[in-house]
Parts: sequence; structure tokens; C-alpha cells
Amino acid sequence: MTTRWSGKIIGGLIGLFAGGPFGAAIGAVLGHQYDQNTRPAGAVGRNFGAHFFSATFEVMGHIAKADGRVSEREIAAARAVMAALRLDEPSVHAAIACFRRGKQPDFDYAGTIHSLRAVCAGRPDLLRIFFEIQMRAALDGTDLAPPTRDHVRRLAQSLGISAPEFAHIEAALRSGGRPGARPAAPGLSLEEAYSVLEVGAGATDAEVTKAYRRQLSRHHPDKLKANGLPDSMIEHAKERTQQIILAWERVRAARGIRS
Repeated sequence: MTTRWSGKIIGGLIGLFAGGPFGAAIGAVLGHQYDQNTRPAGAVGRNFGAHFFSATFEVMGHIAKADGRVSEREIAAARAVMAALRLDEPSVHAAIACFRRGKQPDFDYAGTIHSLRAVCAGRPDLLRIFFEIQMRAALDGTDLAPPTRDHVRRLAQSLGISAPEFAHIEAALRSGGRPGARPAAPGLSLEEAYSVLEVGAGATDAEVTKAYRRQLSRHHPDKLKANGLPDSMIEHAKERTQQIILAWERVRAARGIRS
């Protein structure tokens, strides 16, 4: 695995959540452009892609072993992520090796998470993406049944994902954010729209409006790029912004909120 993987892997991961396999392909292309046009400074920058890639599949294997064994369904879920990322054969072999390493009793889970947080320092959106990948694999592998849910919940706490965020991410992925699920947009249900905005149905109009503006600000491509978001992630930011706007329009229409 070389340092030139950084943009391709992260671009592919972003693209996966932006639009399935096709989005992964777009993300990988953007990531390739990022690799060709950037030169990360320092050891952490040079090793970022390798850290993120390894941790993704090691932790996935660790969580799959949560109940003491790894089922065929969990292996299929992990392979589905690899397929959606359109990893080439050497990369698939590397991902499988990482997955197997994560299953071992002596796997240093705490150290891996610590290293991940270090290389993602100042980039919480990447930690959220990492968590979404683990949540997706867990949903497809066990439907997030105990004790898998307990492991994923502890991972969320380690990454700074709050309980409400956990619930919103789970709801969004169950409603259409993973392979085989029906797409959440444009036929976004009202419940799904509230989940995208990360606000409850019982919120006031003012609270819903504030949540919409907060989410739009958090994911706005121009703002994220100005804060250092690499080009490989811009497409994801655009997709998320579009999803947020669609959710707002759904909720606004249901409530009769005027622009």
C-alpha cells in the first residue's frame, strides 16, 4: 500500500455514501486527482490513507467477531463494502488481510482507534464517515443485533459520535443509505427527512429551521473546501447538501413553513 492510495481510498469511501457504486467510482476519480495534485506534509500526512484503509477493515473484522464468531452474512457484508468501493484485486487482498487481523484475540483495538483519531485530528467528518462504514457493515451483517450494537455504540463514543447522532445515522442507513435498501431521495419520507436534518418531529418550526441551517452550514461544499476539505470529498459534500435541501423542502411543505 503506497501513499498514493490516500485520495483514492478516501475518495472511494466518500463516493460510496454519496451514491453507491457509481458514487464510489466518481469519488475514486476525484481522489486520484487529489493524489496527483497534493503532497501531504509529515509522516502522518503521508500515511493517512494507509491508516484509514487498514483501520476500516480491521475494526470491521473486530466488530464482526463481537458475538464470538464471524458468520457468512458478516463476511458478505464486508465484501459488499469492498465491492462498492471497487477495490482492485491487490486492494481486496489487503482489505481481507486487515479484516482477518481485526478478528484475532490479540488485535489492538484501542490502539487502532487512538491512531485513527490522531490521523483524523481536526477532521471530524472523516471520523463520521468511518463510523458510517462500520454501521453499514454491522447492519448488513447482523442487523445491528446485540452484542454487535454494544460494540458499535462503544465505537461511536470513542469517535465522539453522540447518542442522537448514532440514532440519526442508523435511521438514515436503514432507510436507504446502504446497498439493497431503497433510495431515500427523491421519495424522502417525512420521518427520513427529520433524520437527515437531525431533529425530532416534535421540534418547533424555529428549531427545525435552525437544524436545517446548521446542517447546511456543516456540509456546504464551499465552506468545507475553505476549511481544508480535499477535492476528493467535494462531491460527497454536494450530495449531502442536496439531500439536506430535499429534506428541508419535505419538512417545510408538511408544516407549511414559508421561506
